[in-house]
Amino acid sequence: FPNVSFSDVNAAASQEAAGKAVFGPDPASGAARLSLVRPGAEQAFQIDLSDAQIFKLGPMEWLCVSGETEAKAGVEEKLFSRAIKVVLRTEAESKAFSLAFQRWKQQTISGKAGESLENGSIVACKSKFDTKIEASSAQMYFHYYGQLLHQQNMLQDFVRTGTYYAAVMENRADFEGKVVVDVGAGSGILSLFAAQAGAKHVYAVEASEMVEHAQRLISGNPSFGQRITIIKGKVEEVELPEKADILISEPMGTLLVNERMLESYVIARDRFLAPDGKMFPTTGRIHMAPFSDEYLYVEMANKSLFWQQHNFFGVDLTPLHGSAFDGYFSQPVVDAFDPRLLISQSTYHTLDFTSMKEEDLYEIDIPLSFVSSVGTRVHGLACWFDVLFNGSTVQRWLTTAPGSPTTHWYQLRCVLAQPLYVMAGQEITGRLHLVAHSAQSYTIYLTMSAKMWGVGADPGGILQTSTAKLELKEPYYRLSQPQAYMPQDQQQLPLSSLQAQDRTSLFMTEHRQH
Repeated sequence: FPNVSFSDVNAAASQEAAGKAVFGPDPASGAARLSLVRPGAEQAFQIDLSDAQIFKLGPMEWLCVSGETEAKAGVEEKLFSRAIKVVLRTEAESKAFSLAFQRWKQQTISGKAGESLENGSIVACKSKFDTKIEASSAQMYFHYYGQLLHQQNMLQDFVRTGTYYAAVMENRADFEGKVVVDVGAGSGILSLFAAQAGAKHVYAVEASEMVEHAQRLISGNPSFGQRITIIKGKVEEVELPEKADILISEPMGTLLVNERMLESYVIARDRFLAPDGKMFPTTGRIHMAPFSDEYLYVEMANKSLFWQQHNFFGVDLTPLHGSAFDGYFSQPVVDAFDPRLLISQSTYHTLDFTSMKEEDLYEIDIPLSFVSSVGTRVHGLACWFDVLFNGSTVQRWLTTAPGSPTTHWYQLRCVLAQPLYVMAGQEITGRLHLVAHSAQSYTIYLTMSAKMWGVGADPGGILQTSTAKLELKEPYYRLSQPQAYMPQDQQQLPLSSLQAQDRTSLFMTEHRQH
């Protein structure tokens, strides 16, 4: 920074001097430092960044505070703090100075947790993210999103990417001249959209190695990229030089909440967003409806037929059949299904990203109540989600509903190992309970009951109940399977007759695939 002014706040008669600010390693120790140098002067203020802090005094003024040492009888002791006031020429340089300070300061931390030092050992300082999430899960998560092929998969989802582009461009008034933070920026595509819409400055925060690709992409689009600053780190940890007028992010996973990035989105709101700021997306809804799909149920049940062999190289496998059967039904099914498989109007649960607490995402409890439109077997609960971009000019929804153009999220179905039998007009009640865990996902607890039905029936009585426990992190991706629709009258065929027809073909198909 060639043109700055600085002064020593500690000095009684300190005068502000013009000079330059230089970040770099100390020639002797290699430690990161900030040097404030007057023209033609050999001496300079040297600030060791390992214990320095920075405070914003105004749009272009900063206070750098560091520890000072003084020799006493051959022993160095910290006696006081030194405060240096630094004044930049423009707001843009002021922002860049703050970011440079934070980046160089982060480089001063070396070594690993538990490593022995001369006067002790390094103790790992965990962020809020690290206290909630297993290190192995986080490593795999950031490795996955650090690869271009996975970013390409999301970019080629034209429903996703096109909806974001439309939501931003149709609401230019929310972006023009505004400060934007892109939470989990990935390739930087949303940051570029915001810049296209006229954002004054965009801070693209990304924790994976994708930042290197994002930097090249943004640098290759200089008309927009000059207003974008990429910051590597988690939103729980990084510091920004100013508040944002608007947050933009794509934090949605399977069933909206998988991968637990919504929590980081809410944390970013609390840390970075101005009180009257906007969020894109603004709200999300989880939609649910019971479904009937005999083909899917038989396919799931037949997966465990392998374990019904009594003579597998002389070994009886049947003792493990029950566990295998339960294991297959613990997998939520991810695919695109025909909406005609739904047997009731859907209901939904709303998550308001602008007001909800992070802790609200630790457990999500949703009561279920439906009325069956047909007499059939209920095989489980179908789920999908949508999100709203509540712009000042246009409100736009991004939906993953069955029957709508398919997205890379598809839909999700929780299949009951014990289906329910219902008649037209019969009420189906239950509960969908999602519990977050440290592997960045949720355990799903599903209960569905068919209530008493008919003249004289107890209105509060339960006729049948079926439960399921499923792991959202380990779904069954059924994307290559034919998505056949079976009319309701055919769906009511006894399971035994369908098994007789399909068992051999489905069993052979499964073995070919795996």
